[in-house]
Amino acid sequence: MNVGAAARLVAVASIWLLATGSVRGQIVNYAETGQPPEVGLELLQDEPHDLIFFNESAGGGWVKTHKLPFPGRQIPASPSGRLQVEVVGIEEKKFTARWADIERIELWEERLERQTRERISRGEFASAYPFLAVLLRDFPNRPGLRSLRTEFLWNDARRRATGGELGVSLAMLEELRRYAPEFNPESVLRAIGGITDQVMKRLVDQGQLEQAQQLLTRLKDDYGDAGLSSIARWDAEFLAMAREKQEQAIAARDAEDFRSARQLARDSVAISPDVAGGQELIREIDAIYPLVNIGVLQSASEFDPTRIDDWGARRSGRLLYRTLFEMREAGPEGGVYDFLFGRTELSPERMQFDLLIEPERLPAPLNQVNAFHVADVLAERARYGNPLHFSPWAAAIEAIGLDGPKQIRCLLRRPNLLPGALLQITVDGGWFGDEPGSPTGDYRLDVLEEDLARYVLNGPPKAENQPRELVEIRYESASAAVGALLNGDVDVVDQLFPSDAARLRRSRAVRVGTYPLPTMHMLVPCSDHPQLAEGTFRRALLYGINRRDILHGELLERMDLPGCQVVSGPFPAGLEPNDPLGYAYDRSIVPREYEPRMAKLLVTMSHNQIKSEASRRDEEAPEMRPIRLAFPPNNLARIACEAIRSQWELLDLEVNLVELPVGRSFPEEGTADIVYVAAAVWEPILDARRVLGPEGLARSNDQLIGLGLRRLEESRNWRDARDRLLDLHSIAHHELPVLPLWQLVDSYAYRTELLGVGTDIVTLYQNANRWRLNR
Repeated sequence: MNVGAAARLVAVASIWLLATGSVRGQIVNYAETGQPPEVGLELLQDEPHDLIFFNESAGGGWVKTHKLPFPGRQIPASPSGRLQVEVVGIEEKKFTARWADIERIELWEERLERQTRERISRGEFASAYPFLAVLLRDFPNRPGLRSLRTEFLWNDARRRATGGELGVSLAMLEELRRYAPEFNPESVLRAIGGITDQVMKRLVDQGQLEQAQQLLTRLKDDYGDAGLSSIARWDAEFLAMAREKQEQAIAARDAEDFRSARQLARDSVAISPDVAGGQELIREIDAIYPLVNIGVLQSASEFDPTRIDDWGARRSGRLLYRTLFEMREAGPEGGVYDFLFGRTELSPERMQFDLLIEPERLPAPLNQVNAFHVADVLAERARYGNPLHFSPWAAAIEAIGLDGPKQIRCLLRRPNLLPGALLQITVDGGWFGDEPGSPTGDYRLDVLEEDLARYVLNGPPKAENQPRELVEIRYESASAAVGALLNGDVDVVDQLFPSDAARLRRSRAVRVGTYPLPTMHMLVPCSDHPQLAEGTFRRALLYGINRRDILHGELLERMDLPGCQVVSGPFPAGLEPNDPLGYAYDRSIVPREYEPRMAKLLVTMSHNQIKSEASRRDEEAPEMRPIRLAFPPNNLARIACEAIRSQWELLDLEVNLVELPVGRSFPEEGTADIVYVAAAVWEPILDARRVLGPEGLARSNDQLIGLGLRRLEESRNWRDARDRLLDLHSIAHHELPVLPLWQLVDSYAYRTELLGVGTDIVTLYQNANRWRLNR
């Protein structure tokens, strides 16, 4: 190419673009004069390319080409002949240029490097980083790149430290030390020490001692042999703080403020694990004042051991109160019940039920039992209009009398299978002349806050190492509670995600137990929402929930756990096929599958039915209101209801989630339309009415449901009861007074230092009077 050859190459390229119609409006790929425009960060949006600049003798100009195929991307030292190039934007044709006409070539990576250096020199690190990142990705072995990255890290770290971005600056300096340990090692280490000093001071001033301790531990691991100045300084600071806490703990112990002493002693060791005598002081205070922390997901605001719909009330209620009859375990024919004041006898024909009171075997205050008062309570439970009235007991009892000072005889109208199950009545101090509502359990409530409840021993300890306090600490999620258990911050977790239970079984520091009876999870209508009153609409809602996917995908995390399954009714299905616990569950009734098309059709049908009924009555049809879906404030219910909402919204329904206040399991009237409930339906022969009856969860006035409940309560033997429960299951499946979701097998976990918890316990505190700490 002679004089003007470069210009002609550019001209030929222009003619080619015009002829082929390939001109790109805003992109300049060549010019006969001048330099390529500086495009800043937009350069990174271009396809990688090289620039060829022609000398004046060849007519000048420049052209943008695809990356030139030089070996190792090195420009030849003494080139001759011609160079074949592909102009960017003219991929259909190759061009040639004489090496003699080329003034210089700027490679793509050289341009990136130049942009990076210029921006670093101007202190524009944010805009330099994208160029540097491309170089590191595409040209990791380029000479000088290590030095360029080192320069970037050092200068940007100093800038960020000056601007108060201590965390980012520290991370960059540590990366620099790992990447290029030969770069100014003393200056880098001095900078790391200065920044960690500031970070530690900030954490301590903010009271984040645990995070500060974790940072100090890491600094020791990473820089223990490097002589980092901040390590020695903060070691001394933490040791002084730990000794101060220790002195406060000793003072609190001597003042018999054991609660404060326990916390201060633990704080001392947490601040500095090496503080002299720290562990010994903890063990001493624990021996004087044993205390157990329990991690819970559901707090209690009410205390009722007989509640079936409130996990917290049922759990903590058992700690404060005893019940006249309490389920001790699950048996082959319903639950096994203990009579609080003695023992019972049921005649062979199941028509006479005797309660034998044995006060001499009872602890105070239970040994003050009055047989006349117990008989009066049994009578009140059968009297309509009385607060204790329970219709199944009223229907079962014929007469109540005393047969001596310690024996109550109950004559029944018809054979009854589990008369004790009908008498799960809370026993409070009012039974013995104390204040009504006062506790009769082993503990009493001392402090109740939103996320903490403190229970103290109700009377003198029965053993030296019996816990004097049980402290319930509420956690937002199961994972947080499990983390606290593994760290030793809590001793017990009362309720686990099934997947967490499976993982915890591998820990040697923890024991996992399984409650023998599953909980039934369901959606319960709880308002006058006109559409929810229609069975067709309720069926649409159930068809519109992918229950299997939510259960196995969201709640079980793809784990296959026995007993956890989608159900077709409100009664437990048992933990395995032919399980006696599933005596009320009809396995021939298959749960409805997820069918969104069917659900949408049923929604339309329901709307039409409501309009037709309103027209027949010459009334205006009610408008479709948003559905307010309420759930208790725990992570499992929240995850399930968020998934349900998203699936109902696919049916063109407007759904609003309502999180219930802490400690509540059922919404106030007028605040929600349907609520997520996890119910302890442990005795279907009794709990069928508590779930489906007009005074139960569903508040159902359905005639078929009512008939089924009455026939069930008239059962004379287990065969009758089972057949009628299966009938009731079928009715509930078709009428849907509640929307059944799934049953879950619940587990609990505790650290091995806690003894006496027991196995196959129905509720966590069933053996609380036997708990012992062995620390």
